[in-house]
Amino acid sequence: MEATAFCPAHITGFFKAHLVDKKNCLQNLGSMGAGFSIKQGVTTRVKIEKKDNQKNNFKITTYGYQSDKTDVSEYVLNEFLKLGEFSTKFFDIHHDISIPVGYGLGSSSAVALSLSFALDQALGTKLDKLMIGQIAHSAEINCKTGLGDVIASFHGGFEIRDKPGAPGIGHVEKIITDKISIIMICFSPISTNKFIKERLSQINGLGGKMVNRLLESKNYEHFQDMSLEFARYVDVMTPRMQKLVDEFAENNIKCGIALFGETVFSMIPQKNECKVLEILQKYTDGIIIKSELDNNGARILNN
Repeated sequence: MEATAFCPAHITGFFKAHLVDKKNCLQNLGSMGAGFSIKQGVTTRVKIEKKDNQKNNFKITTYGYQSDKTDVSEYVLNEFLKLGEFSTKFFDIHHDISIPVGYGLGSSSAVALSLSFALDQALGTKLDKLMIGQIAHSAEINCKTGLGDVIASFHGGFEIRDKPGAPGIGHVEKIITDKISIIMICFSPISTNKFIKERLSQINGLGGKMVNRLLESKNYEHFQDMSLEFARYVDVMTPRMQKLVDEFAENNIKCGIALFGETVFSMIPQKNECKVLEILQKYTDGIIIKSELDNNGARILNN
């Protein structure tokens, strides 16, 4: 039994965290906010074989960019193991990560969601798609690796999350745009968990207001302006990020900040690609990613 699934990377420009629920249900927690999914992400292949003399019942291998933890993957696998009698099975899990880990690109949620889709297909559990998403969302909340990336990358595209929670509980409004390019540069990682703990009151004060403002305009340039405003307000702008933001502004190029990572992105008409790349290539200490919106969201790939 074998299956392969893909989940796009997701970038959040601003958000409001919801970390308290009367029922203490992980699926009700998460965030409101806005962001977008890109063509790069995580491809996960699951191969299920008969367990022989292996000490564990699974092996997790990561290709491409490396993650230092496997707790999100293990959480998802354990949730699926509750759905049947699989004690005689060995799970060979391969994650191919095409985006830098820890830079605000939602790599943990992409790992969780692609694995959830692949396991459902390989095991033949035939879960409702929303249930597949809810398992991945719970994994990310439980492991404290993110808040709203799962529901966003589940749907794909440029989106506003106007109700927090897992797929089927939270709500996403997708915004249709003209065909645009997305170009970003990743300088260094930031700990999401540490940041959320230390800055929560600041984050929530502005994030909720911005959701309402973007629901009115539904404009990706306006979204980038708000993302910069949010980044400055919660004080995540480093000197090299500010230098790049200033250079973009001098050239009339809109940009925003990925939360949470030292990452600057620009959503632009395709005719402006060359100018943005010309500016970014001067910054030799960063990883440049060129992409487009992924409007399809997480999905099974034909093997």
